[in-house]
Amino acid sequence: MRELLCETCERAVRFLESLPTRRVAAFRDAGELAQALDGELPPSGLPASEVIAWLDEIGSQGTVASAGPRYFGFVVGGALPAPLAANWLAAAWDQNAFSEVSSPIGAALERVAMRWTLQILDLPADAGVALVTGATMANFTALGAARRNVLLAHGHDVDRHGVQAAREITVVVGEQAHVSIFKSLGMLGLGRDRVIRVPADDQGRMRVTALPALNGPAIVCVQAGNVNTGAFDPVDAICDAVRADDVWVHVDGAFGLWARASSQFAGLSNGLERADSWATDAHKWLNVPYDSGLAIVRDANSLRGVMSMDAAYLPDPTSRDPFEFTPESSRRIRGVEVWAAIASLGLEGIRLLVERNCRQARRFADGLRDAGNEVLNDVVLNQVLVAFGDDRTTADVIRGVQRDGTCWCGETNWGGRTAMRISVSSWATTDEDVERSLAAILRIADDVRAQPRLGG
Repeated sequence: MRELLCETCERAVRFLESLPTRRVAAFRDAGELAQALDGELPPSGLPASEVIAWLDEIGSQGTVASAGPRYFGFVVGGALPAPLAANWLAAAWDQNAFSEVSSPIGAALERVAMRWTLQILDLPADAGVALVTGATMANFTALGAARRNVLLAHGHDVDRHGVQAAREITVVVGEQAHVSIFKSLGMLGLGRDRVIRVPADDQGRMRVTALPALNGPAIVCVQAGNVNTGAFDPVDAICDAVRADDVWVHVDGAFGLWARASSQFAGLSNGLERADSWATDAHKWLNVPYDSGLAIVRDANSLRGVMSMDAAYLPDPTSRDPFEFTPESSRRIRGVEVWAAIASLGLEGIRLLVERNCRQARRFADGLRDAGNEVLNDVVLNQVLVAFGDDRTTADVIRGVQRDGTCWCGETNWGGRTAMRISVSSWATTDEDVERSLAAILRIADDVRAQPRLGG
């Protein structure tokens, strides 16, 4: 075991050390990799060292360098050293963190990580928190609590008696709500298409004046950090407009919620603390390994009510067992990485990370704009949208950047136009990485424009 793990550690360290200089895009595609890893089912097992060598030598060629300093796609953060190492240690512990009995350290880490997180985000200290796989499951978990709460206000326990006899719940979302909200609504039986979509402004912010009058059980989903522009819905004004005992306000803040760690950007989320629930990722701006998200519910009993289980063999919780608050029962010690990230950065480190990435996003925008390209959004946070001319030219630039390998940026559609989206959210990104990436993008844009175009 020692020899195997030490060898694996060396392989992992070599990979990490290659990130600053390696090509960002993968060297081989999924089809090639599957073929290389396939073959006849082994009649007997291979030595573990051969399995790891095979995996490293082939698998590393199929990795995107998203843990490195020049990956700007999908609002992805790279894993900080402390939570990565904590993840390795926790894997060796091999704990089932579903209860205090099954893993005292798992329960303890979650308690501390949750308390620290609520302090950083300036949310109610007595809120209920579930550590889940990511923002999609965090939205699902929080909206499950919302569904239960607004129906209980009308005398119906949906968890005991189902949705069949329940009153219809009105669900209101912004026109630019993230797709994970609709997936969560579908899984909860609230319907992806049975929503009222409120028009948004040119930055994706919900227009408060367009909110419908709400009567009866209702859930309003707002956004803290539009995935394209970084813009925040005006949560304070929305809460003023819809506040009632049977109306629940939920905040999807996958990455934007962490802006509250900085006084420079906290103003974007004014009033956000008035909501009833919040969802965020830890594997985005907190930069922990995958997968890690948090569902936060103001009324901890609402969260516990929808997620609790009754079984004779389960512990009788006298304080707080994780399985009482999360969709999963058996689960890894997800709190270990959140705890390690916060312990290693501290509040000041998280503030500096947020502010540095936002400054780097502004540098991207300024450099692209100065070179004659069109920045399509107000760069209020860490997201930049840029067009290089018509849709075809922009798409060609994006493909060229992804093939080049200096950095990686994604494609999106904004206002009916094709755009490159640059998301800056990694602890590893230096100002030098930004300049190097900016130079590559501008070089490729010039090359694309210089090429003759067939068909006009």
